[in-house]
Amino acid sequence: MAASTESFYLGFDFSTQQLKVVAVDGNLSVVHQDNVQFDSELPEFGTQGGVHIHADSLTVTSPVLMWVKALDLILGKMKNAGFDFSRVKALSGSGQVCGLLLVLYYSAPLCILNTGGFAVSDSPVWMDSSTTEQCQYLETAVGGAQRVADITGSRAYERFTGNQIAKIYKAQPEKYEDTERISLVSSFAASLFLGSYAAIDYSDGSGMNLMDIFSKQWADSCLEATAPHLEERLGAPVHSSAVLGLLSPYHVTRYGFPEDCKVVAFTGDNPGSLAGMRLQEGDIAVSLGTSDTVFLWIKEPRPTVEGHIFCNPVDRPSYMALICYKNGSLTRERIRNKCAGGSWEVFSSVLRTTPIGNYGNIGIYFDAMEITPSAVGVHRFDKENTKVSGEIRALVEGQFLAKRVHAEKLGYKIIPGTRVLATGGASSNKDILQVLSDVFDAPVYTIDVANSACLGCGYRALQAGSAGVTAGLEQKTALAVALQDRS
Repeated sequence: MAASTESFYLGFDFSTQQLKVVAVDGNLSVVHQDNVQFDSELPEFGTQGGVHIHADSLTVTSPVLMWVKALDLILGKMKNAGFDFSRVKALSGSGQVCGLLLVLYYSAPLCILNTGGFAVSDSPVWMDSSTTEQCQYLETAVGGAQRVADITGSRAYERFTGNQIAKIYKAQPEKYEDTERISLVSSFAASLFLGSYAAIDYSDGSGMNLMDIFSKQWADSCLEATAPHLEERLGAPVHSSAVLGLLSPYHVTRYGFPEDCKVVAFTGDNPGSLAGMRLQEGDIAVSLGTSDTVFLWIKEPRPTVEGHIFCNPVDRPSYMALICYKNGSLTRERIRNKCAGGSWEVFSSVLRTTPIGNYGNIGIYFDAMEITPSAVGVHRFDKENTKVSGEIRALVEGQFLAKRVHAEKLGYKIIPGTRVLATGGASSNKDILQVLSDVFDAPVYTIDVANSACLGCGYRALQAGSAGVTAGLEQKTALAVALQDRS
């Protein structure tokens, strides 16, 4: 344990299934971590995987009060474990992926423990896909899918907050009228610490289909297409490193936090993960899991109808892009089983012994309907555009070439010093990562990003809560040894 004079910084992550917390010291070392599992530790809410799936199979919600109780429970766990809250200098956190909506009505600043304080007691979550009608209306009203993307960073998506607000306004107008404030899960969690309304940050706010990502203000055309008098219910957004205020007296008294503990703006879980991965300009992070996800740090974004662009949570002038691919490890495993007898060793050997470019053969492998692009099917071609066979290198090169092409469409540029940061199950395979390095013409590093969102929010709390921290944070970017160092 650090010396008793060492300051701590807390990062929280309200994910779908659990609430997690990480405490870091001034050297970014983890000194404490804990979690609360919603299903098992708060069974009275009857969730499965942290959510309620409704009869239509499209509507998916979580009980708002469950998050409130989870926060009290996790702080109690930390106190019982002997964690010294008096040394916490600042805290921040993240909420479920950008599309979360929470509608609140506060009759008093600290009615957080009163179920009557919520205009809507069950919050739509990122898994909700019941707002197709609202998405179509928004795109038509604003001028098309590309126009919505040009303004907000993404075309209209069912899970995005603006479309969820529009649904509530249409289906439950009396609830909307009763609403004094609309919060994301992230800004709601910050409100619990402040004891008053917390502003939505630019980064999570850019995942709502409501904010102009360039002016960083609410977009009038999107607001008008969503619901009346919406701007006054949202409040003004703030930059992601903003100090919102000091911790509420409730937490100071109950847990022993210092009176000068700062609450830094909370953000979304993907922006939190970008901070936790310690990306820098020109870097690209590739998560190789059941689905593949690409995180980008970019300076000059070019929004498209595929992928998402958010305001960067660490560097105010910059942006982050996110691209998801449904056909990830399951597709790689299918080709392994088909062409390598189920053996990763054989799979890797074929990659090593097949030349870069695969003799001009390339493959497109969309076993399931892909997200980026929206397509399905398996297609294999040679350099003459003739259908051929040949699988393993065609699959891996094809997957990584698609990632580079889509990243560059969004504004990504390879610059001197660019690094590819790989995580997820397939990142343990050096031959797969060699192909990744070849495609991006950059060194690949493997990183351990367990609890990356709350870890990143701990870093953000340290960055914003301490003077002169930014330079030190940038210096703490050593990861693993490069698999390849290309000149």
